[in-house]
Amino acid sequence: MNRPAHPDHPDINESMWPQIENIVQKHRPVPGSIIAALRECQDLVGYLPLELLDYIGQGMNLPRSEVYGVASFYALFSMTPKGRHTVKLCLGTACYVKGIKEVMSRVENQYKIKEGQTSEDRRFTLQGVRCLGACG
Repeated sequence: MNRPAHPDHPDINESMWPQIENIVQKHRPVPGSIIAALRECQDLVGYLPLELLDYIGQGMNLPRSEVYGVASFYALFSMTPKGRHTVKLCLGTACYVKGIKEVMSRVENQYKIKEGQTSEDRRFTLQGVRCLGACG
């Protein structure tokens, strides 16, 4: 099969490409295995950059729209880098009334990130969530 060249990406080194290719080869003949292939590639790289989504789609003979649709639909997939630590802050009504906005603001200022972002050093990702069951 005529495979595309490995796209240049700062987060995917040359030693990862053979592993990615093995994942694609393993899942190519199995109908509906795109979720498993994406999960394994994300475990390897840490997230799913668009270049990697394109590469997986071409390798599995799937349209870009299908691969992107799956990756963007399921919450377990991320197309942006995540930090080693995820800081989850409840934005539910009870916590909002108790002052979570101030906590969020302090975390944003301390680590120079906004909700949904990852710090430049990739140590922290800030995520707003709904009810953690620890109101206030």
